[in-house]
Amino acid sequence: MFEFGRDLRKLFEKARESEDLGWLELVGADLVQTEARREGIDAGRVSAKSPFDGWMRSSVLWREHARRTGSRISLERAAVAASDAARHTTSLDQTAAAAIESGNIHLLRFDLFGGPAALTAALSDVQVLTCERAATRSAAAALHARLSARKARLSGETNALLDAGALLDAAVHDARSLPPTVADELRLDRAAMSLEAGVIRRDARMLDQAGRDLRALVEAASPDQRPLTRARALALAGTGLAALAALAKNETALAQGRAMFDAAAEQFTPDHSPLDWAAVLLAAANRDTPLLTLAQAEALTR
Repeated sequence: MFEFGRDLRKLFEKARESEDLGWLELVGADLVQTEARREGIDAGRVSAKSPFDGWMRSSVLWREHARRTGSRISLERAAVAASDAARHTTSLDQTAAAAIESGNIHLLRFDLFGGPAALTAALSDVQVLTCERAATRSAAAALHARLSARKARLSGETNALLDAGALLDAAVHDARSLPPTVADELRLDRAAMSLEAGVIRRDARMLDQAGRDLRALVEAASPDQRPLTRARALALAGTGLAALAALAKNETALAQGRAMFDAAAEQFTPDHSPLDWAAVLLAAANRDTPLLTLAQAEALTR
């Protein structure tokens, strides 16, 4: 994955100056936690030059740790850091950015623990933001689209799904000013929604859309630079192939799906992202899966 020592410290220092968080995929969950704590300490110092930026970085890092581990404590620390960032804003755009970060925390809380009320509240907040920079407007649109997609998938209503799909399409089209990690999250969400709808409705057009998004993500995500994004795209592709294979009773497609899961598992180790590892194990599971494997996946989610 990545060598420790001096080069690692240089990576963190350089990353502090960048909005692209792709570098996080190169380090394990424990190191993400350590850096999140350090950012919070630095941001809280009286001598901090830009407490807003420091609290925002701390929030994003705690959120990433929560995403990989399922830690409620880390998610709450992300929320506290986002709140601290909101108290140190000096412009409307910074206020909007802090609100977007808070919305992303609500979205992750729903993904990890459920609770549709959080989606509704976050949607209401993101729709009234005042954004000055194009990048902030794009980030707000991306969050709006991702929240809408989850709410639509919960309802299962055709019109809501179509509207959410249109929002995702528009956000992806306007993703040039977004950090690559945010743009990739959009494409993963669009692929997941297209794949789900395509399988349920036997819709070849939506399946093709999902395939294009996943292929682009896998090709763009180098295993040496973006292993988690690559693994998530491979696992989603494997899930789609497995579902189609079951519907068509096609052994070749089933084998291809298993190969996708195997490839996803080869991208990282369990301690790097326990929840991603468990997700791959569970997605690949079938009636022949050993109980020990399922027990390992369950243990990773505790």
